[in-house]
Amino acid sequence: MPTVIENSVTIVRGDGVYLFDSQGKRYLDGTAALFLANVGHTQPKLIEAAHRQMKKLEFYHNHGNFVGEPAERLASRIRDLGPIHDSKVFFTSGGSDSVDTACKLARLHWQSEGLTSKKYILYRDRAYHGLHGFGTSVAGIHVNREGLGVDSLVPETLQIPWNDIAEVGRLILELGPENIAAVITEPVIGSGGVLGPPAGYFEGLNSLARKHQFLIIVDEVITGFGRTGDYWGSERYGIEADMIVMAKGMTSGYFPLGGVQVHPRVWNRYFADENSPVFRHGLTYAGHNTGCAVAEANLDLIEELELVENVRKMGAVLDDSLRSLLGLPGVVETRTGHGLLAGIQFESDVDLTSVVVSARENGVLIRELSNKVIALSPPFTIESRHVDEMVEAIRYGVSRL
Repeated sequence: MPTVIENSVTIVRGDGVYLFDSQGKRYLDGTAALFLANVGHTQPKLIEAAHRQMKKLEFYHNHGNFVGEPAERLASRIRDLGPIHDSKVFFTSGGSDSVDTACKLARLHWQSEGLTSKKYILYRDRAYHGLHGFGTSVAGIHVNREGLGVDSLVPETLQIPWNDIAEVGRLILELGPENIAAVITEPVIGSGGVLGPPAGYFEGLNSLARKHQFLIIVDEVITGFGRTGDYWGSERYGIEADMIVMAKGMTSGYFPLGGVQVHPRVWNRYFADENSPVFRHGLTYAGHNTGCAVAEANLDLIEELELVENVRKMGAVLDDSLRSLLGLPGVVETRTGHGLLAGIQFESDVDLTSVVVSARENGVLIRELSNKVIALSPPFTIESRHVDEMVEAIRYGVSRL
């Protein structure tokens, strides 16, 4: 904490792909904050949407038989946009809330089916799923779960390899398929190092889920709404999702909002008739009126500006530019092919902090992840000149090592 405080930077203003600190210095946002400022900063249409909704009704809860118009509209829109046909959407306040909701619902699903031993949630090594109770318990980044007195805050979780589907199958048999409720996975592991799926991994996971009757929860908090160059990472990588967890890109970070898209085989029992069971789970700000209105404006803007198409275009430019770093001292590989989500792997002895600080001094914000990886995840609105600026800042920092 003393080191963080001593070197803190106060960001006070944004403008498109740029940010400004309290001293007036301008920075190119190579991170989109935390993988989320997809439409760029201070977009007028999103600000106006929040203002209009707040003048009409800032918020009223969505518990019981109360519902807000923006939440109804947004849920219908996500149902139509999402890869799960005839889904329902459970709104939350963000990604960590959504992970907890999906994991809880997965366990409840099998209890309601009478398969009461199916409790385990399996998660991939290096995965990140937020830091609530379930998220911490399915953290594949091990520093995020250390020092809490127990191996897993929530019992019955098990780590599986991120890259070896044959070993996943073996572990499932060892644990017993009758004990497994769900596997949770990111389409591209984000904070754990920007790791795309190995060939055949998700095809194998789909097959295992069908064979052994467990649910697949896809964490699209980073990849959803266009980050990979497809609207959904689960579509891009062929994952047969039972639930999709979403947040960041839903509002581009202009309002804390998340959700879980739920397959009919999970939601149908709760809507069957007046004797249906109740999912006793709710969040005060779930389906927040202003948040949902902002999300609608955000989705409008993504469509209007053809930003998913720009992600594909600029993603290819970023991939080519990053490959020019190969051969520099300390650079092991570049992790590309995932739209505007890329990583650079460095050797274990490289001082990446100095590279990040050097880039910041040169007006570019980049992010150091665990395992000596620099991540780039700029806003969808970037142009080729911004890509050049990011990569040259990294090149300069590496040259000073």
